Amino acid sequence: GNVVSLNIIIGLIFMAAALIFIDPILYFFGASENTLPYAKEYITIILIGNVITHVYFGLNAAMRSSGFPKKAMALTIFTVVFNTILDPIFIFVFDMGVAGAATATVISQSVSAAFVIWFLTKGKKSILKLRLKAMKLDWKVIGPVLGLGISAFVMVSTESILSISFNSSLSRFGGDLAVGSMTILTSCSQLITMPTQGLVQGCQPIISFNFGARNNDRVKQCFKILLSFAAGYTILFWSATMLIPQVFVKIFNNDPALVEHTVWAMRIYMAGIFSLGFQLACQQTFMALGQAKSSLLLACLRKLILLIPLIFILPLFFENKVFAVFLAEPVSDIVAAVVT
Repeated sequence: GNVVSLNIIIGLIFMAAALIFIDPILYFFGASENTLPYAKEYITIILIGNVITHVYFGLNAAMRSSGFPKKAMALTIFTVVFNTILDPIFIFVFDMGVAGAATATVISQSVSAAFVIWFLTKGKKSILKLRLKAMKLDWKVIGPVLGLGISAFVMVSTESILSISFNSSLSRFGGDLAVGSMTILTSCSQLITMPTQGLVQGCQPIISFNFGARNNDRVKQCFKILLSFAAGYTILFWSATMLIPQVFVKIFNNDPALVEHTVWAMRIYMAGIFSLGFQLACQQTFMALGQAKSSLLLACLRKLILLIPLIFILPLFFENKVFAVFLAEPVSDIVAAVVT
């Protein structure tokens, strides 16, 4: 109940604040005069549906943690597939363009949010039952939730700060072409980070349970398996991005100039991505073992402590400023993995 209330409150506050300051925010994120109209059209619709997004993600996590991980996974897959089906309909058939993409996202999340609300209120199989009386905010509940979630929050929120830093620097040194390349690289990197984060999050409850039961052999066994799969996946993907970067770039864009620039940038930006599996597996294991301070420090290390400062420092030492901005990523990846 408190999770629902917090998501509604935070969603409304964020929506109102972002809509009021929408132009400065988009410029701050790296939008230019050319890209602002498209960005504004898209994000306005997304912000209007922001509360739905918050409730959907919050209740999906509640369903997963209450013993229904398969249903939660199926709902997530449904949301993505439904969104993918609606996208071309709203973009091309209804001729809504960028606004159509945003509308498809909000509708798909609304349908999924409606299902999970029904499941947690009326569903016969649900162990948890969402009731209005449970939605009254209780600091005894909120405190531990915020304490345990702070590390994950830092990792996610730094993505926004990172996006601002990259786009502002690239816009300054390389213009719209460099910012466009960064957008594609961010999408490609999610093909690495999302599955890896899925692995580490899936192992967390298993490691925590066995650690609490003092079954140290199972803890070590689970960690070794996690480290092997996470590192193996990131090394495999790194190899592909180094050998055939154009294949990944052309998934997102076919403009010759943008493809050429992004292929060049990818071999720099992704040069250290092989080490991400080591860093995430170890950092999330610290969290699973209850070592919140170590986990938080390591969560901050790669992006806040290393990457963001390097984005602004490295261009001071290189003639090719755009190269220096992209170089910040592999340097921070490798250093963070070694420290972790």
